[in-house]
Amino acid sequence: MRLIIVIAAFFAGLNSFGQVRNVAASYKDSLHYIQLTGIVISDSMYRIPFTRIYDVNTKRGAIADYYGFFALVVHPGDTLLFSSLGYKKKMYVVSDTTTLDNFSLVQVLKSDTLSSDPVEVYPWPSREQFADYFVNMDIPDDDLRRAKQRLTPQEMAFVGSLMTGDALMAYNSSMSTYYQSQYTRGQGAQNNLLNPSAWADFLNGIGTGEYRISP
Repeated sequence: MRLIIVIAAFFAGLNSFGQVRNVAASYKDSLHYIQLTGIVISDSMYRIPFTRIYDVNTKRGAIADYYGFFALVVHPGDTLLFSSLGYKKKMYVVSDTTTLDNFSLVQVLKSDTLSSDPVEVYPWPSREQFADYFVNMDIPDDDLRRAKQRLTPQEMAFVGSLMTGDALMAYNSSMSTYYQSQYTRGQGAQNNLLNPSAWADFLNGIGTGEYRISP
């Protein structure tokens, strides 16, 4: 009886020791970090941007950039799920016996195209009504046509007669005043009533049509 108890206790100890070894191995693998980098491409050898990479074991993930590149820290034995709109999902399992600290991966995703029957959409119930409306419809003036109508010579002349000045005239007047103020800076303002040269120009201009009296 004692022998049976000793044998049972021995096998129970072996089983417990095996479980401890498995737990230790799993803990060791969880401490083994692997830097995984790679690129996601389609079956047509085009890069797939913004692909989602999800680690099923650790519940973590990453998103590839515009050029399909990605980087993710994984553990031996982890299962990665690659998914992107318009492509079939793909699973990748990291080897549980690898001793590498980093490696690169090129993941290929196959296109997942959904095809449907062609549908013809018409705004009218029949072709005859569409043809009748197309021939007799009243086309309204668009912005370009209204702009061309406003740029006719008659319209431009009418608008010009209503304008008292524009930006260029205001700028020239302002700069003329500024230059005059700089010319007489620090002294009295110039008075052409006492300027012989101005009187000579005025007298020479009389009768030549240079000076006119506004009504």
